[in-house]
Amino acid sequence: MEPVKVLCIGGSDSSGGAGIQADLKAVSACGCHGLSVITAVTAQNSHGVQYIHPVPQKFILAQLDSVLGDIGADAVKTGMLLTAGAVETVVRKIKEYHLEKLVVDPVMIAKGGHSLMQGQAREVLVKKLLPQTFVLTPNIPEAEVLAQCSIRTVAAMGKAAVIIHKMGARNVLIKGGHIPGIKKYGALDILFNGDRCYKFSSPWIDSSDTHGTGCTYASVLASALARGKNIIDAVWQAKDMVTAAIKNGLILGKGYGSVNIFGKIITNRRG
Repeated sequence: MEPVKVLCIGGSDSSGGAGIQADLKAVSACGCHGLSVITAVTAQNSHGVQYIHPVPQKFILAQLDSVLGDIGADAVKTGMLLTAGAVETVVRKIKEYHLEKLVVDPVMIAKGGHSLMQGQAREVLVKKLLPQTFVLTPNIPEAEVLAQCSIRTVAAMGKAAVIIHKMGARNVLIKGGHIPGIKKYGALDILFNGDRCYKFSSPWIDSSDTHGTGCTYASVLASALARGKNIIDAVWQAKDMVTAAIKNGLILGKGYGSVNIFGKIITNRRG
């Protein structure tokens, strides 16, 4: 039986906690085969990103054609797309290879504050990539940039999801971890599918070991969709697996640790 294939497009993380490294771990944890296209190489650790080297557009194109022209993909997840050229190239190949299950994590700012997407790249993402997107997974700061509004309440999350949906994404999943006072609701995310909003809540886990949360969430979501799950069931699977990954977070370096999708295999917890 042919394996279920998930293509992860994004930047590398030399600390192994986020980016392509986190993507491939999450895809493997879902029992799928992970493929990768590197858009940027970073020097980063538990304190943040120290340097970013963009991959030339021609090489991004070559990677996409190499993988998709031979192996193909049942779903695609994008992460860090630093330049407008990178976004343009991905859009071109998504259309050429008729890839419908596209999960876009609009990675804009690293946990330490380093910008991971240039201004022109954001414009191209909104104009050209969002209309090709099946699920968009912004966190609160990213959703505020896209919707051009302040999001300080759960109600505002829903309104922002509706605004972003009008930009073309078929489903908008806003992660609410940055909302002030959100702990009383648990870890609450909102999905808008064009008809209604759905809420997904899990117990709040106080942890500083959260590096890679967004990458892991989107990659599990893409894997679930690749396996044929509907959007609601796919989000619940991603929510449950990310919650466990945060609970089993790894202590790495002296700054922020990373989520641990293989919690039953690798153990290293604070306390």
